[in-house]
Amino acid sequence: MLARFAADPSFAKNKTNYRYFNEDESNFRSCYQRDRDRILHCSAFRRLKHKTQVFVEHEGDYFRTRLTHTLEVAQVARTISTALDLNFDLSETIALAHDLGHAPFGHTGEEALDDLMKAYGGFDHNAQALRIVTKLERHYADFDGLNLTWDTLEGIAKHNGPVENPIPYALNNYNSVQSLNLESFASAEAQVAAISDDIAYNSHDLHDGLRAKLFTDDDLKQLPLLNECYGAVDKIYPNLDPYRRRHEALRRFFGMLVEDVISKSKIIILELSPKSIDDIRNAGKSVIQFSDEVFLALNEIKSFLFNNMYRAPKVVEMRKIVTIKLQNLFKKYFDDPSFLPSDWKLKSDFTTSETDLARMVADYISGMTDRYALNQYSKLFEVDNP
Repeated sequence: MLARFAADPSFAKNKTNYRYFNEDESNFRSCYQRDRDRILHCSAFRRLKHKTQVFVEHEGDYFRTRLTHTLEVAQVARTISTALDLNFDLSETIALAHDLGHAPFGHTGEEALDDLMKAYGGFDHNAQALRIVTKLERHYADFDGLNLTWDTLEGIAKHNGPVENPIPYALNNYNSVQSLNLESFASAEAQVAAISDDIAYNSHDLHDGLRAKLFTDDDLKQLPLLNECYGAVDKIYPNLDPYRRRHEALRRFFGMLVEDVISKSKIIILELSPKSIDDIRNAGKSVIQFSDEVFLALNEIKSFLFNNMYRAPKVVEMRKIVTIKLQNLFKKYFDDPSFLPSDWKLKSDFTTSETDLARMVADYISGMTDRYALNQYSKLFEVDNP
């Protein structure tokens, strides 16, 4: 049974203009399940398979990609939402959509595009995800985008909290057409999706960093929370082989984070005693949180990952290479849109300003997979030796 403050799909079904374009709702799926299915079937979701999480996609088949990360986030979101009597369909839907706007090469690609787009409103992957589901996906006969429910769009836009000035261009552009109440918090379901993202990447980045030999199990055993996890495994299984030991410790860490969020959030919700979803939105704080102890420990773990993984020499070197390549691709397409594919060339004929052209080039590049971006760079800038 859903809590009183959970998202109610029957409300969406009976509300006029809950989708920007009016549609008859499905007879056998809730509105959030329908949103989820549209996201799963969209082109941008499929491209996540070949987009970087931390390591460039072609560097190894065992490292997480943006798609495997997204699936892990969705699984965590369903678990937490179910435990809190929230609408797990909405949490899962927002989780599946949360990284649709990521550029190739992960946050490195986002930073490169944001720098290139500074004069034209910047680039933000959350705002780009909203742009994709409201405009850039073009499959349906009656509308551009996926025509998702307001709750899903709100969750994509502000699952990390209220959006403050300066509001990213793509988000501000859509908000002027359909207000998403950017100044308030999102639903508890959206907040679950956000914290599930934290849980997933903090857990699997440790695993990927170990596989890449950027640090060791002994290094992790010195960190808070992880020392407890490794200690528990060593006590129960003193002669366990290294790989199983690692897996057992990290899965305990994963479970510890999930259980902590559920316990702490129950306390916050009990104190707030919300009667409706609007009470959640107007609470003035997130109701889905880690405990203070775990939050501080995670900050130490994040600092460790930043120094030893995200800024590891091999990762930094790749960051430099792909940044230069994206800069060159952007300049090539911006200076001469004829290099764009035929369907994008048609769109370029209708640009009315330099900003329109820059935004279109950013849309095109941000939609690339890692391998496609590398292939396009090779095609445009590298001459094969005879």
